[in-house]
Amino acid sequence: MKKAAIYLLAILNVSAMLSCNNSSGGNAETTDSSAIKAAEWKIGVGLYSFNQHSFSTALAQTDSVGVKYVEGFSFYDKMGHEFKDSAMGHVDKDGVMLMKKMLAEKGLIMKSMYVSDAKTVDEWKRYFDLGAALGLEYLVCEPAKDQWDLVDSLAGLFNIKIAIHEHAKGLSEYWHPDSVLAAIKGHKNIGACADLGHWARSGLNDVECLKKLEGHIIGIHLKDVDSLGNRNANDVTVGKGVIDYPAVVKELKRQKFNGFIEVECEHGASNNVADIKEGIKYINELAAKN
Repeated sequence: MKKAAIYLLAILNVSAMLSCNNSSGGNAETTDSSAIKAAEWKIGVGLYSFNQHSFSTALAQTDSVGVKYVEGFSFYDKMGHEFKDSAMGHVDKDGVMLMKKMLAEKGLIMKSMYVSDAKTVDEWKRYFDLGAALGLEYLVCEPAKDQWDLVDSLAGLFNIKIAIHEHAKGLSEYWHPDSVLAAIKGHKNIGACADLGHWARSGLNDVECLKKLEGHIIGIHLKDVDSLGNRNANDVTVGKGVIDYPAVVKELKRQKFNGFIEVECEHGASNNVADIKEGIKYINELAAKN
């Protein structure tokens, strides 16, 4: 009863920010690739790929690779002085308006954000408020087991889904699809964010993992690594590593997946534009083959 009371209190205290949850940009086109349009995938870039740069520069680099979607991340702490040096997850109302303005100027759409630091009811409420203000469709996160009911309730109220993310084995309780399915069971607003690179680091077969999560995948983190079963495997350009991407693309097409695919580079390099372009080109070519 105590837990239920907390959830009810959280719902009753949800702010009027709900009115900000609009569909701005929701009808925008995906990339110009006929292969991607045919598959109805929404290709984008995880802004973590440009984490060494300001928000303005990251958007310019994203724009240069020719996609429409971006995924933010809450701990982005190099947003720029115009954001009062706040991390993305802590921008104020003025910061939200500025983010939306800068995205619109580049013709980019943010529909998701990776959230790493929500632990309390108030913190979850703040992220759902922020998501509503930005027009997000889902939050990528790894909620604690005792918060599944809470985030599911808030997700339903705000109409913003939860996509559970997997890190490598030993770094997250959600490293295996079975643990994600456990969270999804009985929670209609919780789905999965499939991180292909981390599955490979955990020694899992990406195609089999995708099959296990069929019907529950909201978004995908697209990356490649140089070795299987190695938690410290290096991130490499998509198509240059050990992941069987022809099989991955075939499986996604079999599932008629029509969600978001965010290409993500973890190289740590100052400029990942060329690698992201190459990865997108490779995926487009695979999609066009069948």
